[in-house]
Amino acid sequence: MGQGRRKDFGEFTAKLEKHIEKLPDYAQRAQEKLQRYIPPSEQGSQPATQAPPKPSRPRPQMPPMPAMPKISQQLTSMAAGQIPVVADAKAKWARWNEPAAKLERRKRRTSRALTFWILLTILCGLFAVVAGTGLLKAGQADVLQAIAGGAFTIVFGTFGVRSGLRLRTLNRTVLPAAPAAPPPLPPARSVAREPMERLVESEASLAELLRQLSQPTSLGTMPVSEIAVADARTTAAEAAQALRGLAGRIQAIERGRDAAPERERGALDAAIKQLREQLDDGLDGYGGLVAAAGHTVAASSDGMTSSKESLSDATDKLAGLAMAMRELS
Repeated sequence: MGQGRRKDFGEFTAKLEKHIEKLPDYAQRAQEKLQRYIPPSEQGSQPATQAPPKPSRPRPQMPPMPAMPKISQQLTSMAAGQIPVVADAKAKWARWNEPAAKLERRKRRTSRALTFWILLTILCGLFAVVAGTGLLKAGQADVLQAIAGGAFTIVFGTFGVRSGLRLRTLNRTVLPAAPAAPPPLPPARSVAREPMERLVESEASLAELLRQLSQPTSLGTMPVSEIAVADARTTAAEAAQALRGLAGRIQAIERGRDAAPERERGALDAAIKQLREQLDDGLDGYGGLVAAAGHTVAASSDGMTSSKESLSDATDKLAGLAMAMRELS
């Protein structure tokens, strides 16, 4: 077994030596192939020791593809997810699932059911009256028909009353206010995109912290007063609105810069840079309020008052900063 392995290794060594001996030939072939792709103007700069390239046949060039604007537009729209049929279907599905649309459909179904039960009740009542007064054929069957008509009148009348009560309840139903859609973020190429993403994260964190501060602690006491929490919430909303206004101003200047001549873009870039610095300062102030709220939540179980005072201080600072940003935007 060992001799077979040594024999195989010897054969592998012999093959390897053959390939090593042929390396110059391989290099020569590779260089000849490379010369085919070097332009004639650059071939003269090659060293004289190199072998002259062999003449190569000119490769046939493929005819240019015809322009297909319609197909390119369709592919672009498909890549953007804006296929008309799909967009229309999505819009219809969204409208179908709206709470107001669902409530309206339930009202229509209940109204139709109420009309149906009322009609059946009236027909059964007339039948019972006619059978009871003997207007039909005389006989013992009139009494049974009158009893059956009266029974069906009661049953259908009960269903009609229930449908009427259900319709009354639906008419009095007040739908909850739809949550406000989050404002759209700036484009990815805008310098205001990253600050607005930070603002969205900070808003979510602050909302959760203020919710914690609005609930009593395990000792049954409130971490801070409701007035302080409401003041912080109102100030944060005003500051976020001012920050978004400043970001909108940056986007407007960016659009103007893209359409402006080349000589005017330097001044616009400087203005965008200055507004971005102001936007970062505003986000730092907003983050200070978030940090103060976090410290207050952490210290609420110990009854500390320093964190409560820091929350008020951060709220006052953010209020002044929001006022300054509103003047800028």
